[in-house]
Amino acid sequence: MSEQTFDQSVDYIVVGAGSAGSVLANRLSADGSNRVLVLEFGGKDNSIYIQMPTAFSIPLNKPRFDWGLHTEPEPGLQGRRIHQARGKVIGGSSSINGMAYVRGCAGDYDEWVERGAEGWSYADVLPYFKRAEDCLYGEDEYRSTGGPLGVCNGNNMKNPLYRAFIKAGRQAGYGESRDYNGYRQEGFCRMDMTVRDGVRSSTANAYLKPAMSRQNLQVETHALTTRILMDGKRAVGIEYQKDGKTYRIQARREVILSASAFNSPKLLMLSGIGPAEHLKEHGIEPVHDLPGVGQNMQDHLEVWVQQMCTQKITLNGWLNPLGQAWIGARWLLFKSGLGASNHFESNGYIRSRAGLKYPDLQYHFLAGAIAYDGSSAAKGHGFQVHLGANKPKSRGWMRLTSADPAAAPELVFNYLQEEEDKQSYRNGLRLTREIFAQPAFDPYRGEELSPGKDVQSDDEIDEWVARTAETAYHPCGTCRMGSGPMAVVDPQCRVYGIDNLRVVDSSIMPTVTNGNINAPTIMIGEKAADSILGRDPLAPSEAPVYAPSDWQEHQRETAPERPGTEQAGSS
Repeated sequence: MSEQTFDQSVDYIVVGAGSAGSVLANRLSADGSNRVLVLEFGGKDNSIYIQMPTAFSIPLNKPRFDWGLHTEPEPGLQGRRIHQARGKVIGGSSSINGMAYVRGCAGDYDEWVERGAEGWSYADVLPYFKRAEDCLYGEDEYRSTGGPLGVCNGNNMKNPLYRAFIKAGRQAGYGESRDYNGYRQEGFCRMDMTVRDGVRSSTANAYLKPAMSRQNLQVETHALTTRILMDGKRAVGIEYQKDGKTYRIQARREVILSASAFNSPKLLMLSGIGPAEHLKEHGIEPVHDLPGVGQNMQDHLEVWVQQMCTQKITLNGWLNPLGQAWIGARWLLFKSGLGASNHFESNGYIRSRAGLKYPDLQYHFLAGAIAYDGSSAAKGHGFQVHLGANKPKSRGWMRLTSADPAAAPELVFNYLQEEEDKQSYRNGLRLTREIFAQPAFDPYRGEELSPGKDVQSDDEIDEWVARTAETAYHPCGTCRMGSGPMAVVDPQCRVYGIDNLRVVDSSIMPTVTNGNINAPTIMIGEKAADSILGRDPLAPSEAPVYAPSDWQEHQRETAPERPGTEQAGSS
């Protein structure tokens, strides 16, 4: 295949203009010496629904912006097929996500190192989180200003319910975190979001658009990448389709897949790189047998614990045409008000049981009782937390359904397959009820709406979780970085056994981080850019990290101010 003909030749081809791909587009083209081509199947992001933070649930369900993928029926979720929204637009999923900015905790990255991802410890990655960030709160050992990505708190917790949640967490004995993205994740804190001046700070806005005037950067939208072009075991280019035509582009240096946890492994398989027997089933000639491609798939689930609110101060009061018109008008005119926030303005991280060094449960608190996708809301006034058991043991896979590049892949997460995952939700619900029972909520607390007082036993909680849990949209792990027979890329993101080919996106995560994964995916793009350009990595951070001294014996720091019902995970 060495005598291939090409329509065009560039230095680097980046497949996907998403959370990592847009970072690479900017960084690889920055000094002007490399010609960079970015291929994106979606189109422009010039929709108010993308740019106005409060409207984030709308693009999730629009075929114009979403790939429209669904899982196979999930046994652990009563056979439900779960919609897995992925961004089909510049900025990728950073253009349709909930904008939560969560780096994860130090233990997440130490776990990566344990699985062979050398150079990806918390000390190694913190400088790249800082390089990406323009933090409204200013700089310290953990936070930075001047980076491309705007980070703030939205409306600064003007609604008293956000502050009540933080206070209740401390009353329940969880100690204080001044910055969950800094020294200490564990605890309750104001929450960060990727919003700048009232507008979504997607990677399209932060990284891609500022670079698009460069002569050496070319971005092709509405381009469906169909396969990697190979010369033996060397990647030499990409084939893509646009407007009914097929194009072949040569990569003089490297091909980089930043196409998502679903489409990056899919493209590897379509190109003959993956589990050989599976490829043969679809008539694809194996180029390199790499059994880990598509395996190790992980995601976060979340359930909503909802309470009635006795005061008419919640977001539910704005869910009428007049209220929504006012929010929209204020945002259009001033980029301020409720339209400028994702409404997750406080959050919490706790351990579900003693014996864990770092948190495994995450809370997003919302001053309203509303479905994540906006499809339903409680009558009257309410508030809720999104509870996620964020260190799942269950693993799934992504496989091909066809050799047709346009065919959707088969997605199986095996949610709640492991007993330990179910126990985390049992503990989590009981611990959540205890937090809502603290004195801080006395002025606001009405009856529990969801799951309701009838859900108490392990079996009742299991049934409620299986029936109501939804994805938090954090798929990862399908091109695992590290060592061992199931690893797909090395710590420089290079695909094992193939020259000039890397994967740079959430698919390389060995294990999912404790939190939303957009910030780590952007960090992956930043760190990989230095590897690709042959630069020395940034110097490791020496900033200290919190871990409780008595984690082996206690689930939290101190006893709660007011005991709730007997708690499965209490100290």
